[in-house]
Amino acid sequence: MIYLVITTLIWAFSFGLIGNTLKGIDPLQIADTRLLLAFIVFLPFLKLRNTNWQEKRQLVLLGAFQYGVMYTCYLSAFRYLPSHLVALFSILTPLYIVIINDLRQRSFSPWYIVATMLSIFGAAVIKMGKIESSEIWLGFGLMQIANVAFAFGQVYYRDWKQARPQIRDGSIFGFLYLGAAVFTTIATLLISQQSPIPFDATPTQWLVLVYMGFIASGLGFFFWNKGGTQTNVGVLAAFNNAVVPLAMFASLFIFGEVKGGSTEELIRLGIGSLLIVIALLIAKRK
Repeated sequence: MIYLVITTLIWAFSFGLIGNTLKGIDPLQIADTRLLLAFIVFLPFLKLRNTNWQEKRQLVLLGAFQYGVMYTCYLSAFRYLPSHLVALFSILTPLYIVIINDLRQRSFSPWYIVATMLSIFGAAVIKMGKIESSEIWLGFGLMQIANVAFAFGQVYYRDWKQARPQIRDGSIFGFLYLGAAVFTTIATLLISQQSPIPFDATPTQWLVLVYMGFIASGLGFFFWNKGGTQTNVGVLAAFNNAVVPLAMFASLFIFGEVKGGSTEELIRLGIGSLLIVIALLIAKRK
């Protein structure tokens, strides 16, 4: 579970960095640059002899789906939704994790469902805002595709790796980033019709992009999938919403947005955080 905790802390700071530093850069360029840098980080550790061609193909396709499809749909949703609704519609990921795992295992996990619904409700309490978008259903659909892609990837990698304990995560993770980078490169060219890399970014923005690529995406996704193989599905599901209160805390008090935090928002933050912690405790205990 320590890998999930570390990643949650890393991702909590990512929202503030993106919102305050990377404005003006096309979202798909940000996604593609991050994944290309993540692939570069893990390229030296890639072991071609550890897996056969079928397994390599599975990992490349998994990366394209879990990260490529997720990033493309998630970032495209900003074209149709205000940011608070993008955040709100992301909280269903834990539910998809439990459902996908139960379908794959042909089982039913009632306590994991309880923990998942608690974490969803906690995140909703924190993120809920007024609906002001006229294209809400298109944005909602894109977000659910992103949620399912990320949820399926976590469950599939967990099963794939647990069936092959002799293979080290670091020796194969480059295949996932390869598939993701190829997918987002094509998506950027087709959807944004721009170069996959933002060559006109400022030095400060490039510094943040390098950090996001090497740390937030590179180590972050690696730690997240690795952590998922070492804990139960209920904890993995609940942790998908644990970043919410930490991200809000970082944005308000570390990145100087504390003046925008009303008493009502701080109360919601406290209540939602408590519900997510209870969800994690239930999932861990059961």
